[in-house]
Amino acid sequence: MAATTPNPPLLATVEIKAFVPARDFETSMRFYEALGFTRASVFDGIAYFHCGESSFLLQDFYVREHADNFQMHLLVENVEAWYETARGVAERFGVAIGEPADRPWAMRDFTLCDPSGVLWRIAQNLPRPPP
Repeated sequence: MAATTPNPPLLATVEIKAFVPARDFETSMRFYEALGFTRASVFDGIAYFHCGESSFLLQDFYVREHADNFQMHLLVENVEAWYETARGVAERFGVAIGEPADRPWAMRDFTLCDPSGVLWRIAQNLPRPPP
């Protein structure tokens, strides 16, 4: 991994959030709450969701080509626990879910589509083998 130079103090960052599209805003909000996210606020077609230190903004905006090519990556401590919860959510909302698998990039993950077609990859880091 390349060494990085810290940002100058005036360019320090706090966080970054993605705007996730929603075909049916109400259904999508229920989906994310069922998955375990907390809906902290809703204002003017944007809902702020968080789980621990991870967050995103759900927007009442939908263009199929955009949603079908939009992906989110959530890094978790226990991917199996997330999978067990997500299985029930996927069944309840009629969305696709993949099985957890170990990946060559040293993560165990599974995929989950939200009701708008957004693909989530929910992953846990795995120990890297020695070089």
